[in-house]
Amino acid sequence: MARTKSFKTLVELNIKTDKKFAAALLREGIDAMLGGDLDTGKAIMRDYIKATVGFEKLGAATGAPPKSLIRMFGPRGNPQAKNLFSVIGYLQKRAGVRLRVAG
Repeated sequence: MARTKSFKTLVELNIKTDKKFAAALLREGIDAMLGGDLDTGKAIMRDYIKATVGFEKLGAATGAPPKSLIRMFGPRGNPQAKNLFSVIGYLQKRAGVRLRVAG
């Protein structure tokens, strides 16, 4: 019987190889947070960050310590708006997407 890949592994592979999928996942993570589902949004963002830039490089780019960023997107993290918007701004720029809030 062939061994199957885990869901997380498949998501990471798709993020790394499919720019449209990666952009959609970034958008979904932000939408979840804006919609009040902070836990799902943080989990999506954590997976996105791990598969793209990594927490070390993200920390260097945003001026936030990588361990703080890991905690921020962890299950019990409570991101401050300043840090969250800094991360989102950097990730958008890096991905070449521009997300807007529409009413």
